[in-house]
Amino acid sequence: MTAELFRQITTRGGAVDLSSRAKFRLTGADRVRYLNGQVTNDVRRANTGSTLYACVTDAKGRVAADVFMHAVEEALVLDAEADLRDALAARLERYIVADDVELADVTDQWQLWHVFGDCERFQGLHSERCGVPGVDLWLPADAAPPALDSLPVLSAAEWETWCVLQKIPRWPHEINAQTFPAEAGLETRAMDFSKGCYIGQEVLSRIKTTGKMPREMIAFEADGAIAAGDEVWNETSVGVVTSVVIHPETGKSTGLAMLKQGSAAMVMHTDSGVTLRLLGREASP
Repeated sequence: MTAELFRQITTRGGAVDLSSRAKFRLTGADRVRYLNGQVTNDVRRANTGSTLYACVTDAKGRVAADVFMHAVEEALVLDAEADLRDALAARLERYIVADDVELADVTDQWQLWHVFGDCERFQGLHSERCGVPGVDLWLPADAAPPALDSLPVLSAAEWETWCVLQKIPRWPHEINAQTFPAEAGLETRAMDFSKGCYIGQEVLSRIKTTGKMPREMIAFEADGAIAAGDEVWNETSVGVVTSVVIHPETGKSTGLAMLKQGSAAMVMHTDSGVTLRLLGREASP
């Protein structure tokens, strides 16, 4: 990402084509009750005007997928990272037993665009995918792309950079099968603790009550070269770097890391000796 593009999207916003994301449609009379037993947020709040963010968790409370969902007439629609297409379909199908629910993969039937920042003129689903107000635009696969006027369209790499700079955890870097939602700072964004039971709920409620979890996500910056996978040290090894980008204006390595809970300090180091400066522990709203 160039410094010019960074300034553009910081002041005016931008757009990104997310059509490669996996997309599913749930129909049937039991769809809301069924999905509410599978995800961390309250599906009863899903509506036609905005997206609802949630995690699909396993019996141990760890993340199997993170999804955005919304309601349409007689259906619920979900989207997730592209490489979760097969695994998420299998995970959701596994628990459809006697429910009046049908799951359909509609990935190839729809375009999905996200516009953020200066997006008031766009008619779509209100959605915060990168920490700032945005709009999701769903269009048939054979339709013309949306008219974005002069808004810059980010490439996949530029979108990745923007999300890291906004402290947004993403699959499979910060969010994966070893992660509890709270470790990635998702308690307020993706979880509802009064909705009732779902798979993994008991473990996650215990984490909420005790405040104890194995790790926590932090954001950092550094002057030297850093790579995902580098160990982070604070006298001893306390975690690992999960995402790194170069800040377009400062040129500093900026990224996210997963550290042992309570081990983060204002200044830490990688195993190669590069100094890290703490920017924060929580994801953007």
